[in-house]
Amino acid sequence: MSMEFLSNKPLLITDTILRDAHQSQAATRMTIEDMMPALEVLDSIGYYSLECWGGATFDACMRFLNEDPWVRLRTLRKGLPNTKLQMLFRGQNILGYKHYADDVVDAFCRKSIENGIDIIRIFDALNDVRNLEQAIKSTKKYGGQVEATLSYTISPIHNEAHFVKLAKELEQMGADAICIKDMANLLLPMDAYSLVKALKETVSVPIHLHTHNTTGTGDMVLLMAAYAGVDIVDTALSPLANGTSQPATESLVATLKGTPRDTGLDLDKMSDAAVHFRKVAQRLTDAGNLNPKVLSVDTNTLRYQVPGGMLSNLISQLKEAKKEDKYYDVLAEIPRVRKDFGYPPLVTPSSQIVGTQAVMNIIMGERYKVFPKESKAMLRGEYGSLPGEVNNEVRAKAGIAPEDVITCRPADLLEPELEKYKEEFKDIARSEEDVLSLALFPQVAPKFIDKRDHPEKYAEAEKPAAAPAKTADPNAVRELYVECKVL
Repeated sequence: MSMEFLSNKPLLITDTILRDAHQSQAATRMTIEDMMPALEVLDSIGYYSLECWGGATFDACMRFLNEDPWVRLRTLRKGLPNTKLQMLFRGQNILGYKHYADDVVDAFCRKSIENGIDIIRIFDALNDVRNLEQAIKSTKKYGGQVEATLSYTISPIHNEAHFVKLAKELEQMGADAICIKDMANLLLPMDAYSLVKALKETVSVPIHLHTHNTTGTGDMVLLMAAYAGVDIVDTALSPLANGTSQPATESLVATLKGTPRDTGLDLDKMSDAAVHFRKVAQRLTDAGNLNPKVLSVDTNTLRYQVPGGMLSNLISQLKEAKKEDKYYDVLAEIPRVRKDFGYPPLVTPSSQIVGTQAVMNIIMGERYKVFPKESKAMLRGEYGSLPGEVNNEVRAKAGIAPEDVITCRPADLLEPELEKYKEEFKDIARSEEDVLSLALFPQVAPKFIDKRDHPEKYAEAEKPAAAPAKTADPNAVRELYVECKVL
């Protein structure tokens, strides 16, 4: 029995090679120098868009790569004149790890679009639509395309009807497209067919599917979604595809060739680009940034629900703490913490918060002996409304009384901040872009900007940083969160 495609339109492709592919496999360590030689061929392929900015790239550029993320964006815009550029945006968190006031969100959307972004994929870790309102308004105000996002997860309260209802709400808020963000490859092929079909029957805007290949089902998920009529999918060029990254672009393009969903993309040009990125992948491997574990299929992900980027950092951090033997103990603890916290989807920053709490619970030898401030903030409602019922015993152990829980839109409690940041950083900021960098990353950006503007001060090689303490005390374990945030 043959299966019929529910759409005859060519499937559009967003390639993630410049952002999520290396974020998921190599902790976001690809440099702009790694990218530039391939820009011309990437621009000629005919992608719907290239995802190239946002997510962890902003932090990683300054923290690890000595790059100005705004310069990276302008460089990519210049080198990719014919292709839409896309970024990942964490709603009211922007690219940071806390809520920012509406005026800061507005300014960041404006500067992102001015510097070259066409499409902003806006998500909230808790699917609290109140945390998307300002970013959606601002993106549309400055001429960008809004891709409003469903952070996909599985739980007793997350089902197809839940996501269809959420998609309709996002369409009414002004979304130009709806993205299904399946960050941990939990969306199985037949469920993908059913969900995409239901969304296409309910909303009129395009549906864009983002998944990974962590559980080994990603290719099948994209194929079934293509049958169901999905408009756009995310893939990654083969040198940095699969495992915790996206399914390979070339494989899907070849699969659909000659069908009603034929992408029309040139496999020869992709092959040329892949030659370059194989060299980049080898460099990342040689530098120790690309651990072979992230390429393995792990169907346990269906149990633990840990997204790929978090896995790569979790591995490196447990290795640093000499606790690699606790890897599967931590993975098993994550679903238990998630249940206690009201079933938040596991995506930045909730994935790091839940993951770090699980790490502490295991390494400290006692559950909830220690609460990072981020865990307390989530339990207090500072990140928004948790989807399910929170374990009140855990909340009480964190020192939070029922009357202390925030029930309004968290950003409504914040006064305008942009002018305050301009005044605070007036001595070191050279531009409004600098002000935003400093506002989002006050621990990292000042040193980066000083080094950028006064290179003579750093002429002599800096001494290597002291090795982190290999202990299990709360402060040492807390560093896991600092690194895991860079997802």
